[in-house]
Amino acid sequence: MIKISVLGTGSWGSAIGDLLNQNGHEVIMWQRDAEKVKAMEVDRKHPFFVDLTFSDEVKFTTDLDSAIKGSQLLVVAVPSHSVRELVSRAVEFIEDNVIIVNITKGLELDTLLTMSSVISEETVGKNVSIVSLYGPSHAEEVVRKIPTTLVAASTEENASKKVQNIFSSRVLRVYTNTDILGLELGGSIKNVIAIAAGICDGIGFGDNTKAAILTRGIAEMTRLGVALGAQEKTFAGLSGIGDLFVTCSSKHSRNRYVGEEIGKGRKIDEILSEMKMVAEGVKTAKSVFQLCQKHNVDMPISCAVYNVLYNNKDPLESVSELMNRDLRSE
Repeated sequence: MIKISVLGTGSWGSAIGDLLNQNGHEVIMWQRDAEKVKAMEVDRKHPFFVDLTFSDEVKFTTDLDSAIKGSQLLVVAVPSHSVRELVSRAVEFIEDNVIIVNITKGLELDTLLTMSSVISEETVGKNVSIVSLYGPSHAEEVVRKIPTTLVAASTEENASKKVQNIFSSRVLRVYTNTDILGLELGGSIKNVIAIAAGICDGIGFGDNTKAAILTRGIAEMTRLGVALGAQEKTFAGLSGIGDLFVTCSSKHSRNRYVGEEIGKGRKIDEILSEMKMVAEGVKTAKSVFQLCQKHNVDMPISCAVYNVLYNNKDPLESVSELMNRDLRSE
């Protein structure tokens, strides 16, 4: 048993914290909102999940120092736009030889960095290992103990193997990979493609269109990943096509939901204002657009999503433009 700090009590962070506790570890969960912490301490319930009841062994705090002190493993589980600020505050409390596990999917705006790169920049001078844990994994299903698979990726193979052993359980199987860049790009870009899939659902298109979005979407993800130095085969794995499939097809997918509502004619600001949880694909669409422009990578679906979200492009017109581009080989 080791002490594990989960920084963030959103849906995925809470599901992971619950799983790690059931794996026999000492879990303390950090949340900046004192009212939410008090409610979870008293009720042992998560505000979003009726299926999730926290064990009395799980602790909650708003104090970063007490959350991190003595922990051998930290799980970063806040939205992508909060990762740098959180780690910069937490770094003074992080001890040597700690493993930092990033479970946040997304790319930082402006810098266009993956989350592991952001964490690496903010922990310079610290002797830590950084692992990203991604894969097709809706929190709603993990808390219900539905069999799930993930990938722990790191440039340090020993660290990813430790994470594999700590997180694996009867219902969660963890694989390892050394291509952390490919893992994170796949897990982030798929949220943009999921918005496209949702738009098609909202318009009322069918299975043919969904299949095209998934297949051509994985081609876009792979092209950008390879251009940035990732391995092509990573995108054929769990964090690529696996995560893409589940995010584009599931009722649990926030990003697919955003797209579906846009396809029905609603505006993005209205949709986001009503959501309790973050749809990372909205911000990631801007970063992906900037990356494909910078590296001259053809990503027509991702660019179409960007223009719908940020330039108020009509979704049906975007579909027409995608279908009527110059013909080419697959």
